Amino acid sequence: MASPTDIRKGRVIMYQGGPHLVMEMLHRTQGRQAGFIQTTLRNLNTGTSTAVKFRSTESVEFCHVSTEVLEYSFSDDQGVHFMHPENFEDIVLPMDLVVDQKQYLVPNHEYDLLFVDDKPVEVRLPASIDMKITESPEGIKGDSASNVQKPAKTESGLTLQVPLFIKEGDIVRVSTETGKYLGRA
Repeated sequence: MASPTDIRKGRVIMYQGGPHLVMEMLHRTQGRQAGFIQTTLRNLNTGTSTAVKFRSTESVEFCHVSTEVLEYSFSDDQGVHFMHPENFEDIVLPMDLVVDQKQYLVPNHEYDLLFVDDKPVEVRLPASIDMKITESPEGIKGDSASNVQKPAKTESGLTLQVPLFIKEGDIVRVSTETGKYLGRA
């Protein structure tokens, strides 16, 4: 057992009988009272988020976690399939665990998967990813006087705003935090 002051963003703790990922953490003190840790936890079994306060006198249990680099293969009704590059083992994550990340998953790209007790629970995305543009309307010639943008669709289905010079087939860099165009790759 550890102290709540050891809680950090990205760590996994046992809370109410299930593993929870620490999404946010803030240490707070109020006047003469004892400090506490304000956290936002996401249940890795159900995907729900809750706000929890831990007093400094309580104790928390950290889960054994590991990270592996796996290659994204495809998605179907079973879930999202990743392949281990060395032994070619197929690892499937349920679709409800990757709802937010699915639009940034590109086939044959490698991603970090978080494992808790040898069970995959989360995809950790890089800060940016290179994606191919599959749909993009032609830019109008007279619209280049200012920073005019147009919608474009990537190979994963993500729609984003890009400059007029981007065409179908171009590879662009996209921020996984904001979903915005960063530049050509």
